[in-house]
Amino acid sequence: MPGPQLFSPAQSRNNSSPTSLLEPKWYAAYTSARHEKRVAEHLQRIGVESYLALYTATRQWNQRRARVELPLFPGYVFVRIPLAERLRVLSAPGVAYLVSARGEPVPLADEEIEPLRDCLARKLEAEPIAYLHAGNRVRVVAGPLSGLEGVIVRRENAARFVVSIDLIMRAIAINVDGLDLELIDSKAAPAPDAVCA
Repeated sequence: MPGPQLFSPAQSRNNSSPTSLLEPKWYAAYTSARHEKRVAEHLQRIGVESYLALYTATRQWNQRRARVELPLFPGYVFVRIPLAERLRVLSAPGVAYLVSARGEPVPLADEEIEPLRDCLARKLEAEPIAYLHAGNRVRVVAGPLSGLEGVIVRRENAARFVVSIDLIMRAIAINVDGLDLELIDSKAAPAPDAVCA
């Protein structure tokens, strides 16, 4: 699969309708390594709505342990902008490009970003994991994540609900009660470590 492509302003002018250029949508901005927090702060200062999903992890340096906030999606900051304002984001220090396909920035569905923001605002335990290609797809039918779809995997004898953001090929795992889930596609072959509990 080819990797993300750089955005070409000349291509966008020819292919986008005036309406789509003015409607704010969520985009994934790819950042320089370890610049996510600086990019998010800069975007907030210049009035661009942005979202940097963070999680708390314990790290050890020498004999000292510390709790630190790290990006849930390393290398990415989500921005909600009309496409016509993309240069404000692209000119921000640390932003490499907007995730694109065939030279066009690709918007993320609100259905992917808003539930993610809601669950993290509720302080649900989350952590980044490897992006999954296979496994049973499920939908949450109860609780704060209701309506969200994802994959179930087993980790350390516990069921974990995996939320994948397909555009940037990243995923996070959230603890969820198996009783709050319903199977979406019973024909899909489960991954070796997938469970539907």
